[in-house]
Amino acid sequence: MGKIKKSNILKILDKYDKDNITIATLGSHTSLHILKGAKEEGFKTAIICEKGRETPYQRFNVADEYIIVNEFKDIVNEEIQQQLRDINAIVIPHGSFVAYAGLKNIEDKFNVPIFGNRDVLRWESEREKERQLLVEGNIRIPYKYNSPEDIDRPVMVKFPGARGGRGYFVASSPTEFKNKIHIMKERGWLEDSDIDKAHIEEYVSGCNYCIHYFYSALEDKVEIMGMDTRYESSIDGFVRMPAKDQLDINLTPSYVVTGNHPAVIRESLLPQVFEIGDKLVESAKKLVSPGLNGPFCMQTLVNDNLEVICFEISARTDGGTNTFMNGSPYSYLTHGKPMSMGRRISLEIKNAIEKKELEKIIT
Repeated sequence: MGKIKKSNILKILDKYDKDNITIATLGSHTSLHILKGAKEEGFKTAIICEKGRETPYQRFNVADEYIIVNEFKDIVNEEIQQQLRDINAIVIPHGSFVAYAGLKNIEDKFNVPIFGNRDVLRWESEREKERQLLVEGNIRIPYKYNSPEDIDRPVMVKFPGARGGRGYFVASSPTEFKNKIHIMKERGWLEDSDIDKAHIEEYVSGCNYCIHYFYSALEDKVEIMGMDTRYESSIDGFVRMPAKDQLDINLTPSYVVTGNHPAVIRESLLPQVFEIGDKLVESAKKLVSPGLNGPFCMQTLVNDNLEVICFEISARTDGGTNTFMNGSPYSYLTHGKPMSMGRRISLEIKNAIEKKELEKIIT
């Protein structure tokens, strides 16, 4: 089976009752504000949920319909897809959707309309493609090492896919790289097949800002929706120790994201923030048409020279959007009312229906 064509998805969409669209997503990651935002814009909602994980969605009352599966990857089963098509579902992708359903399944088997550009999901999952988007946009990024043997200063080591920082580590030499790879494999966080895919880049010392954008294909406009920083275990616990204790204990911390907290950036840096967002949107249009339709995130560091340096992107709604379910200072400036990322997605779908331009934002 080959890659799903947009023309086939548009044929499915053409049969939908546009007055009774359901916004659907996988019950994980950012589904609470996706579904709450859909309700605020007047849509019906559905959640595809693993058996036993329904409690948050029931308690917060965000879903009108529950599609219960044994495993998230069952979303690509034909009967589940048919259930979604029967309720005129438009599916909103997020990090767990990509990780659990499987990228190849989304590309080749999932014949349900998806908000945004399903092709761009591969570009965020493969480090070289992700880097290509940033290089094409002439965006400031960390220096990349081609081999662990070339490590001559502190580097950050990452691995492909939506793994939430699991297995990431810092190293300063080829020997330290090998030792930490061994530790991560012992923890079960890495497998032999991961090692050749290691992405090694210079460690940039600076403050972390994960910047959440929304690109409206209907208006050809980039919005800043919010910003966050991350709680990461075990590094956050490690740096709370006195320096003497850090040296005394034998701990190799990693960067597993366990939560997020909201942030605002110095106002004088906002021109850079808008500039890199605009540049990424333009490079994505060139490299993976129709580009970054909808939400995306640029994970950045700001150094002492007040440069905004991007080290990673998400080409769909990012977990940090959970920090502004009732809106952020930036979304308030744009919209003048509480506007989560989930609500902004549904507002775009609503506007597209009214303008009869759904084909611009669906793949």
